[in-house]
Amino acid sequence: MAGRVAVIGSGLMGSGIAQVAAVAGWQVTLRDVDNEALARGVSAIEKSLARFVNKGTLDQAGADAALAAITTTTDLEAAAEADLVVEAVFEKLEVKREVFAALDRIVRPDVVLCTNTSAIPITSIAAATSTPERVVGTHFFSPVPMMKLCEVVRGYHTSDEAIAAAREFAESAGKTCVVVNRDVAGFVTTRLITAITMEAIRILESGVASAEDIDTACRLGFGHSMGPLETADLTGVDILLNATTNVYTDTQDEKFAPPELLRRMVTAGDIGRKSGRGFYSHG
Repeated sequence: MAGRVAVIGSGLMGSGIAQVAAVAGWQVTLRDVDNEALARGVSAIEKSLARFVNKGTLDQAGADAALAAITTTTDLEAAAEADLVVEAVFEKLEVKREVFAALDRIVRPDVVLCTNTSAIPITSIAAATSTPERVVGTHFFSPVPMMKLCEVVRGYHTSDEAIAAAREFAESAGKTCVVVNRDVAGFVTTRLITAITMEAIRILESGVASAEDIDTACRLGFGHSMGPLETADLTGVDILLNATTNVYTDTQDEKFAPPELLRRMVTAGDIGRKSGRGFYSHG
C-alpha cells in the first residue's frame, strides 16, 4: 500500500508514526508549526532508529533509508500531496477540529483523514469537516515504534472504505489492529486502562498501599508487564489526565473522574519520566 503519508504533529506520537511509516516504505511528510519542534521530532527518530540498529533488529541501510524518506515542513498545505493523512497534534478537541477543518479543504476528496487520539470521540472531530465519512480514528500506542497495537475507530459517519484504508496503513507499519465499531469515549483500551489507573491512584491517595506495591500486585496478580502507575509515568501523567477527563466529560461515569492527586501532580509538573518525577522518581 505504501505511498505518501502526511503526519501532522512531530511530538512523541507524530514522530513515532512517521518513523514506523518510513521504515515500512512510505514517503513521509512530517509537519509541525515551527522548525524547532520538527528538529526535536527528527532527533527523536534518529535516536530511536539508532537503538534498533544497535539491537540488530534494523540494519544501518534500513535506518538511513527511513530517514531519507522523511521530509519536514511547517506548511500544512504540503498535505495536499498525501495519499493518507494521520493527525497527531495535542489531545484537545478544539485543536484537532481546527486541523481537520483545514485538511478537509487541502487534501483530495478521496484521501482518508486519520486522527491519533486515545479518548476524544471521532465523531466530534469529524464534525469539523464536510466529509465525515472519510475521518477515522487510529489510536497508536506510545512509544509507537515498540508498541504493536493500533485501535481503528469508527465515527458515526465513517465509511467502511475509510476503516479499511486506515487498517491497511497501520498493518503496513507493523501494527496489529482492533476495530472499535462504536464511537464511545475512550474506545476499548483507554476505558480499561483509565478505569484501573484511576482506582490505583485512589488507593495510593488514601494510603492503602504504596505505588510500588500497587504496581507489583498488577504485574504478579494479573500478569501485566507494567503496573498502571509505572505505565502512567512512561506515557505521561498529563496525557493520562487529559484522557480520563475526556472520557469522564463524555460519560459522567465517576470511575473515570480524575482524583485530586492526579490533578495536583500535573499542576506541579510531576508528569512522569519526561519531567524526571511522577509516581516514581526518574532522576
